[in-house]
Parts: sequence; structure tokens; C-alpha cells
Amino acid sequence: MTENWQHLAASKKARQQASIPKEWILKNIPSQHELNVLTFPESCGLLTPQEVEITNTHVDVLLDKLASAEWSSVAVTTAFGKRAIIAHQLTNCLTEIFIERALVRAAELDAHLKATGTTVGSLHGLPISLKDQLSIKGIESTMGYVSWVGRYAERNAVLVDVLEALGAVLFVKTNIPQTLMWPETYNLVFGRTVNPSNRSLTCGGSSGGEGALIALKGSPLGVGSDVGGSIRIPSSFCGTYGFRPSTGRIPYAGAVNSLQGQDSIPSVLGPFSDSIHGIKVFFQGVLSQKPWLRDPLVIRKDWSEEQYNLIEHGRGKELCFAIMWNDGLFVPHPPIIRGLGMAKNALIKAGHKVIDWEPLDHKTMLDIGVGLLCLILNQFLPFCSSPSSRLERRKTSQLSVLMSGSL
Repeated sequence: MTENWQHLAASKKARQQASIPKEWILKNIPSQHELNVLTFPESCGLLTPQEVEITNTHVDVLLDKLASAEWSSVAVTTAFGKRAIIAHQLTNCLTEIFIERALVRAAELDAHLKATGTTVGSLHGLPISLKDQLSIKGIESTMGYVSWVGRYAERNAVLVDVLEALGAVLFVKTNIPQTLMWPETYNLVFGRTVNPSNRSLTCGGSSGGEGALIALKGSPLGVGSDVGGSIRIPSSFCGTYGFRPSTGRIPYAGAVNSLQGQDSIPSVLGPFSDSIHGIKVFFQGVLSQKPWLRDPLVIRKDWSEEQYNLIEHGRGKELCFAIMWNDGLFVPHPPIIRGLGMAKNALIKAGHKVIDWEPLDHKTMLDIGVGLLCLILNQFLPFCSSPSSRLERRKTSQLSVLMSGSL
């Protein structure tokens, strides 16, 4: 007899709950009325003083202490594993939890360092979280689809192989919206992820689980994906560092997605961290492995410290920035405009030049972009139409209501 979707989703959530070590399940979770929970992990009583210190340490210092064996990978993985589980109980940010598997890997790395005196790679012993769509052999990637429950990856995504070659310890995967193409994080398998700064608000999306987890320091470094903001939105909403690289910079092969073969508007993978050094060390490490030898769509370009330091651009002095205040179709909310103004003033104060960017034919560009998606989705969404045409219909509808005296 075929199971209904509610039963499949409930059984998956039950398996997820069973993967949490029982001694890490909190009995003092804040009430739903307590909105800001950023400081709760350190006061909840689950973390030891050393685990608090470990999880408050930036990536560069963590890597130094791991390489010198001052802190073992088992200790660091345990600390972040516990804090990730705390974060999950506060915000519902995780999908797959495989901490026991991670601790086995961490112990192997500790043994290697003790036996050889050398690290496996530049990320030796560092716990790293992954957005749900990154395949790990033997672990599910449901992408929030109930129909994908029970679908276990037969091989790693290329980026997973690269990170493990660098010595990383993968320990959890993070929540996403079904289909990924939402600026929030909700699906019918795992539910909704909320913002740890205010749990009545969204964490953003589609890499929202990473944003919430990194903000609560449940992971020192994570990987999300982005087309039109899926790293940038949650990193902005949750107050973390996040970077969307150019297409073809980071290997994408082996990651699951909703529209395999859709290459007109490509998605990219990129890092989250609580420090800029975490972002930098991710790129340095991944590119050192020459990922174009594993994924032919990756651009053959090594890391350049000279380019990073903007040597050809006056070492970053007197740069020129442009701000587009709106695109001629939609105007940001007042807090966003205020934030842009603050950024402009800060840049000018630092000696940079800021110009106002005038949008050119954004309506046409938007119609073309959405038109491409509609060509693909039309068989599923026959009502698909351009945003500008929907905008015009909405304006006409609002005008009719206004004229009728109902508004």
C-alpha cells in the first residue's frame, strides 16, 4: 500500500530526531515569546567552558590550534556538533545530522596528525556544514521534497570530495525551501527555519539553514548556493559573512537541484562564515585542489593573493562604488534605503567614490529572464507570466478598487 505524504514526512522527521544524541536534547528551550536566542547556546548549560571557547573562535585560529594539536579534531567537532544541535532546537536549521560519522572521521585525522606530524590539508580537522543539496554518499538529500525521502546519494558531490581532501569534517546538512527558489526557508519535510535574532521573522533563503546555524555559531564554515540571493539574503538577515562567487569558480557537479540541465540561469556554490578569514580560507583551499580536474565546468584559475589584495587597483584605496537605489520597477523598504545610505556615507568617509547607478531596461531584462524560466516550467505552471505583466495587472486592480471607493 502506498504511504501518504504526511506519513513519509513524519517518518523522516522522526529519523532526524533519533539522530540527535539524547544527552544533547534540551529541557530548557526558551518559550516562543523569547525572540532573540543568539546568546542562549552559551547559557543553556550544555556546553563546557572549553566548548564555548572553541565555538567562539574564528576559523584562522581554529585551524592553527588544530594543526598544532593544541585542540583535537574530536574536541572541536564535538563542540560544534553540540552547538549545532542547540541551534537546531532553537531555529529548526538542520536536515541531516551525522555527528557520529563525523567523530569517526575526526579521530582518523587526529591519528594521522599524531603519527605523521603533518596535516591532511589546509582545512585539517575543521567541521564544515553543507546546504542540503550537496550530496554525501550514503546520506539523503531530500531538497524538501517528500517524494525524495529515502533517496540516498550513491556518490559525493565534487565539492564534498574536495573538502574532505583538504581535511574537513562534514557533520550536518542544513535546511532549505522546497525547490530552493524562495527567499525564506520552509518545506513540508522539515518545516520552517527562523531567524535567531528574532524568531518571529525569516532567516532568509534559500540557504537559510546555513544562515541561522552560522549566526548561532553552530558551524565555523558552511556552504550554500546562490542564483539571485540565496547566500546573500540569509547572510544579510542573520548577520554572517557570505559570498556568492562567479559562475564556474567553485565545483557544482554532483549537487542535486530542481531543474537539472537548466544552464541559462546557473546556480553557484559559495561559503558562509562568521569571519572574512573563513571566506578566504575556503576559496584558497578549494582552488588549491585544482577542482577543474574533477568538474570540467570550473574555470582553470588558481587563487591569486595579488588580486585579492587589489594590487592593480591601488591596493583598495580610492575605489569607485555604484549604488542602485531601485530598479525602476520596485522600491526597497525604508530600512533598506537607510542602510544603503549608511553604506554610502561610510565608503565616502573611507576615501572612496560613490556614484548613483541608473537602471537601464530592467523591465525588459526581467521579462527575458523570467521568460526563460517559464519556457522550462510551463508544463508544470501553465499560468506562468512575466513579473511586469503581473505588476501591471496588480496596478490596474488597485486602481479599480481605489476608484470604487473601497480602498
